[in-house]
Amino acid sequence: MNLPFLFVKRILPLVLSVMVMIASAQNTATKTERLQLAAEIEKSMRTELLDIWYPKSMDSLYGGFITTFTYKFEPTGEQDKMIVTQARHVWSNALASRLYPGIAYYKKCAAQGFSFLKDKMWDKTNGGFYTLVGRKGNVKDSDAKTTYGNAFGIYASAAWYQASGDKNALQLAKDGFAWLEKHVHDPVLKGYYQDLLPDGTPAKRTAAEPSTSTVGYKDQNSSIHLLEAFTELYSVWPDALVRERLQEMLLLIRDVITTKKGNLILFLQPDWTPVSFRDSSEAVILQHRYIDHVSFGHDVETAYLMLEASHILGLKNDTITKKIAKRMIDHALQNGWDKTTGGFYDEGYYFKNKNGISIIKDSKNWWAQAEGLNTLLLMADLFPNDPMHYYEKFKMMWKYIKTYLIDHEYGDWYDEGLDKSPERRTALKGHIWKATYHQLRALSNCVERLRNKNF
Repeated sequence: MNLPFLFVKRILPLVLSVMVMIASAQNTATKTERLQLAAEIEKSMRTELLDIWYPKSMDSLYGGFITTFTYKFEPTGEQDKMIVTQARHVWSNALASRLYPGIAYYKKCAAQGFSFLKDKMWDKTNGGFYTLVGRKGNVKDSDAKTTYGNAFGIYASAAWYQASGDKNALQLAKDGFAWLEKHVHDPVLKGYYQDLLPDGTPAKRTAAEPSTSTVGYKDQNSSIHLLEAFTELYSVWPDALVRERLQEMLLLIRDVITTKKGNLILFLQPDWTPVSFRDSSEAVILQHRYIDHVSFGHDVETAYLMLEASHILGLKNDTITKKIAKRMIDHALQNGWDKTTGGFYDEGYYFKNKNGISIIKDSKNWWAQAEGLNTLLLMADLFPNDPMHYYEKFKMMWKYIKTYLIDHEYGDWYDEGLDKSPERRTALKGHIWKATYHQLRALSNCVERLRNKNF
């Protein structure tokens, strides 16, 4: 008897049937797990984040949002209002109003916050958003404007227009974009400057600037959040110039600001030459660490923002952006990921006289972990069979966040993981640099992706 023929005819179909049954069972188990994770993450998002902040943070006296809270989530301090935080609260409530249209106060919060941006934080004389005002809206530093802050003003206004249809919001977003275009965009070398004079003129670097100053530089942080803001704006206002600037920022970030290793250069000269202290002594490098280090959190955040921009631009089969985004995530996982506990470290550095990368700050700030959660799940779905095992790392990250970042007693997240920074348990829970934006975006994206994956 011909055994190979018998195997093919009788046994192989049985083997294939069993394999299909196993694969189907695995898919069912994975789908069940994903739905369970989605429910768990959404519950935390609702009860330990949104319900904690809103409507409690609405400033019923002076408009906008109060932002400074103790670890027990009690208001404290003068409650100064920075454009970044105020705009992020508007964006969060605009998103929440779309996620949960039956909860009326999200729209009320967003509308009040937007009015504060328009009436108190937009400079009606020179244009652009002020960086910092007092609780009542009095300008505290009229000399301080930044491209970074204006990016968030555009981002929030566009998001509120999408949620509400308020044409005033779209107009403010358009005005913010036009102001940057007129004053801050570099028509020759491309991109945007960061530090601005009151009228929007980029501040020039002089010989008197100390080496620790970043005045006069271009930078990754403004660039990635302009990319984010233009993505949001283009989704509601598909203007040709907005598209051109969105593509410009995507290519600059992807091909110029990101190194071949996969990490972002933090600061650059106007001609995009990197600002680096790598040829200096270790003491000098550490003195300038703010300007020159590997920021794993920004790398994983930027990978997502690039893919989102590419998607909104309709760049089908954009294999280059996908490849570089993956390289950024892989670099962060290989060099800045805590393989024992989970989580991304804050800072690393490639010293000339040392092999590989050195971790120079091993704390784990909250926003990097939120961005990591979002991007790891995105990578898991884009590359499901990759040896980096993104989905397992996503689950490890969520476990880390639940264990070391979410305050299950008083709500919200600690600003650093307690495994490395236990003293942060009693630190401010909210301040002008910490609101709900990173956490809400990550959690809501993960819930949607976990539920909508096709098997």
